Amino acid sequence: MPSHILTIEPILTAEETSLLDSFCAEHTGIENLPEIATLLREKLSTELILEPDIIEGFASDSSNLPGQADALARPRSERECAAVLRACHIAGIPVTLSGGKSNLTGSATPQGGILLSTVNLTTPEADLNTETRTVSTAPGIIIEDLRTSVVKQSGGTLCFPVDPTSRAEASVGGSIACNCSGFTPGETGAFRSWLQSIRFLLPDGRLIQAERGQYISENGAFQLGDTPWPVPRYVRPDIKNAGGPFSAPDGVMDFIDLIVGSEGIFGLVTACTLKLAKRPEAFLDIFFSLPGEAEALRLLAAVETARNGDLSGLSGFEYFGINARQYMKHEDRFFQGDDTVGIYIQEPLFGRDELEAAEGWLERLAEAELDIDEDAMILLDSESLQTLFMEARHSMPANALEVVQQRNAFTLMTDTVVPSEKFAEFLAFTHDLLNTKKLDYLSFGHLGDCHLHFTLLPHKEQIETAVEAYDAIVAKSAELGGVYSGEHGTGKRKRKDFLCCYGEEAIEQLRASRAAVDPDSLLNRGNVFEN
Repeated sequence: MPSHILTIEPILTAEETSLLDSFCAEHTGIENLPEIATLLREKLSTELILEPDIIEGFASDSSNLPGQADALARPRSERECAAVLRACHIAGIPVTLSGGKSNLTGSATPQGGILLSTVNLTTPEADLNTETRTVSTAPGIIIEDLRTSVVKQSGGTLCFPVDPTSRAEASVGGSIACNCSGFTPGETGAFRSWLQSIRFLLPDGRLIQAERGQYISENGAFQLGDTPWPVPRYVRPDIKNAGGPFSAPDGVMDFIDLIVGSEGIFGLVTACTLKLAKRPEAFLDIFFSLPGEAEALRLLAAVETARNGDLSGLSGFEYFGINARQYMKHEDRFFQGDDTVGIYIQEPLFGRDELEAAEGWLERLAEAELDIDEDAMILLDSESLQTLFMEARHSMPANALEVVQQRNAFTLMTDTVVPSEKFAEFLAFTHDLLNTKKLDYLSFGHLGDCHLHFTLLPHKEQIETAVEAYDAIVAKSAELGGVYSGEHGTGKRKRKDFLCCYGEEAIEQLRASRAAVDPDSLLNRGNVFEN
């Protein structure tokens, strides 16, 4: 029977907790880090690194935001994590959690205090249970390593299907924190759908173990000892969504959902169990080009109609949109003639061969009144061709970055998602805006989710104009019932976007929710909203 009363377990012994509490209460603040580091090392076998040269290597991530930390913790166990969190909680020292450092929003960028890296939390690597079709794993494991291990251990019968672009760098823990997703359209493309259980450390170092369905909020709150823990209740668009912590307007929420996508503001996941899927016998991988975006939208409508709006049966429905071709390596190998946009589709095959599946897509094209010669449909049926395609795909952001660096500027990339029925309106608005402002840009992304990345490439003197255009695009997505982030989260970089999408009331709800477990706002300070 579900309960709203959370069971809390100590990780440290009563003696260890008492020692930390008394010492750290008398040694508060960053200036006492050397003494706290000595205590942790000598009494709890937990290392706190104070050498600036070592810390510096962990203080930056893929967001390129400037970061600074006063100390570094690389715990090897849940117990060591609890010791560091407890010490900082009592001493009033901020802690920033960091995983694979692949985030683009600055969620793992420290702004002083201690950086707690999960890089050494790699046990268990991947403990497979074929009967329950689950895998238990640690937060420091890289997603692609987990995926490979599941396939190998299951003899090729099971897989973990979430496949973000950064799967070779992103960790499991960081992916839970931002509810990362990949190519697969729909809810099953994101981490939330696959998370079955967690071991979760609160900011004070105590543990909550939770299975999905075990803890459900009541009257808008969980109960944490004597403290009510309110859940956010702002209205959240019911589309692909990595924009801020989960919310429940009716006040009824699974505890697992509160944690997924919360970007570390409530605590640290130290282990988890993930559900697995049956591994397809094969995949259909195809690429074809189209004259323009109008044709791509007709195809999307035809596919949505054929599949009754549910595209989750696909494992990829990608779009190479306006101006993408000119930034893509090997573009002449994949695009036909003067075609300006391209489509990549990956479909899992169960009991069907590639040719049969490809013929089905030719039928979809015909239904959309798109006359595509079957010779123009490229079947990526060899490892060399798949490698060439992925190289082409990943070349776009790299080539775009090179262009703006030559212009002494930087790229601005949107991550917006809008409802399918508003997609054409959103695209028309965005193209018109960017062309009116004479900004160079390219668009690509996840067509099946109406989730495109518009990458703005300003000259130095256009940076202010580009920022204004970015803000206008985010505002338009919110106006149309969309969200500013489909896969990259909020972090510190998109706090303004969260406010635009949800409003000040949502921020106040999050503040109240976090205050129940972290009244001094020490953990992952600055993520999602300003303190």
